[in-house]
Amino acid sequence: MSKTSKSSFKRSITPVSLDQYVPKVELKEYLKINDTIYEVDSKAENGMTFSRLLDYKYSDALKKMDPDHLVALVTEVIPNYSCLVFCPSKKNCENVAEMICKFLSKEYLKQREKEKQELIKNLKHIGNGHLCPVLKRTVPFGVAYHHSGLTSDERKLLEEAYSTGVLCLFTCTSTLAAGVNLPARRVILRAPYVAKEFLKRNQYKQMIGRAGRAGIDTVGESILILQEKDRQQVSALISRPLENCYSQLIQEFTKGIHTLFLSLIGLKIATNLGDIFHFMNGTFFGVQQKILLKEKSLWEVTVESLRYLTEKGLLQKDINDKSEEEFQCAFRITKLGRASFKGTIDLAYCDTLYKDLKKGLEGLVLENLLHLVYLTTPYDLVSQCVPDWMIYFRQLSQLSPAEQNVATLLGVSESFIGRKVSGQAIRKKVDKDIVNRLYLSFVLYTLLKETNVWSVSEKFNMPRGYIQNLLTGAASFSSCVLHFCEELEEFWVYRALLVELTKKLTYCVKAELIPLMEVTGVLEGRAKQLYSAGYKSLTHLANASPEVLIRTIDHLSRRQAKQIVSSAKMLLQEKAEALQEEVDELLRLPSDFPGVAASSLEKA
Repeated sequence: MSKTSKSSFKRSITPVSLDQYVPKVELKEYLKINDTIYEVDSKAENGMTFSRLLDYKYSDALKKMDPDHLVALVTEVIPNYSCLVFCPSKKNCENVAEMICKFLSKEYLKQREKEKQELIKNLKHIGNGHLCPVLKRTVPFGVAYHHSGLTSDERKLLEEAYSTGVLCLFTCTSTLAAGVNLPARRVILRAPYVAKEFLKRNQYKQMIGRAGRAGIDTVGESILILQEKDRQQVSALISRPLENCYSQLIQEFTKGIHTLFLSLIGLKIATNLGDIFHFMNGTFFGVQQKILLKEKSLWEVTVESLRYLTEKGLLQKDINDKSEEEFQCAFRITKLGRASFKGTIDLAYCDTLYKDLKKGLEGLVLENLLHLVYLTTPYDLVSQCVPDWMIYFRQLSQLSPAEQNVATLLGVSESFIGRKVSGQAIRKKVDKDIVNRLYLSFVLYTLLKETNVWSVSEKFNMPRGYIQNLLTGAASFSSCVLHFCEELEEFWVYRALLVELTKKLTYCVKAELIPLMEVTGVLEGRAKQLYSAGYKSLTHLANASPEVLIRTIDHLSRRQAKQIVSSAKMLLQEKAEALQEEVDELLRLPSDFPGVAASSLEKA
């Protein structure tokens, strides 16, 4: 290759900035105080300059309902462009969405009317006939709320509708800013607060960053609504630099350094003190050690953490290690440590979990699922639980004798809950965590029996999104407890029980629907349709004709039908291969264990 061609080749692969192809979108920041809009201007003396006065003719009723002029601000943008209104709380999201719709023109109802009706129909379908009354009133106007109280299916439908322009306005909490790519022409911050906490600079930037996304829009603007009393704090907010980013390893040893060390030794990445200390020096925490560690050195923190794990029985010094130097002292993981590591159990709760499972062996109630559900209710949600004592009492009094036995074994009596309902003094001390955990277990137990998030939401007066998150957390924790028990021989009895319970918690449907829901693209509603149409097993589904499925099942596209049949065939093949491997393994046994192999093959 000639010199000329070489240089040409080099020029041809020179990296080119994407900014040449995706024009930058200017984001204009505004502040609203009373009727005045100010533009954020770093060159101005107080960080802002006058932009305009809001001059909207509000009726007395509208002034009372909307003192912040939200209706005026959003109607400058929607329905032609999208808008996000960030609210301090979940309840405020719903109230603001409803308030805005009360004062929107009837013309908004005509915008993409058929698509909005289809959205409502789909929301009702995924809710098994239930539809949130707030969404029922707001969606026809192209408005919806977005917060953790929604189920994942509801969020997915609403986000798709917003992305395609069927919905033009979301009232939402700050969580939307962090994890969902839903840009807008205008972003309005209802107040400079998240719940009761004043906004941090990085939170503010994250929220307003939803406005005017490159490649999607040509301009973006944000408006922060504030009261006169917050002017000084907001002035500091818009002018200060972003908060520094610090390692969180030191904040919570049980979730940070201790878990890290157990993983390092469990994976044999580092097994002696010197190697672990060397590893720590290379972490973000190690880089920041002079800033984060005021009283101790990194060496002392490393030694103390290893000592803690050893005292907890999760690690032990390697008996084969003959090194006299402390720096070369080697560690190995214990059975309990391996169980915690394999089960990814939070080390803050591994002691409690071990004791609960050990106590469960003394009187495990197997006449119902309640006891097992209690043992797989996530510990980290217990502290957030605030029971409704009247509902608690009602649930407890409706238990069967066998279910009552579980509460008795845990030390939660009907008389104790009765005293909590009536506000009487409690003489006998009862563990608050056990009481709260049992309450959450009732929620999960009811959900497994009824398999309907909406009815359980009404029964326990809890947001349906919270209940769905509780179920997801329990399914995940049940799997973790199963792996924990697999490493400890004494808990062999839990293994088969937890395999089935994990499936029940994962799918939360009637037992006959579980095999169908293992197929990709089949959720509860579709599984019910397939079961009713005669496809009652994986084999039936794998041998189905996509064309027949389309004619038999309502609202099933050709693409979906082909995907379901293909997925069922693949799953069936995987199960057949797993069984074949088991048979092959058994056939290899006769030379050493002829009696065992013969009896095993008979069972197979």
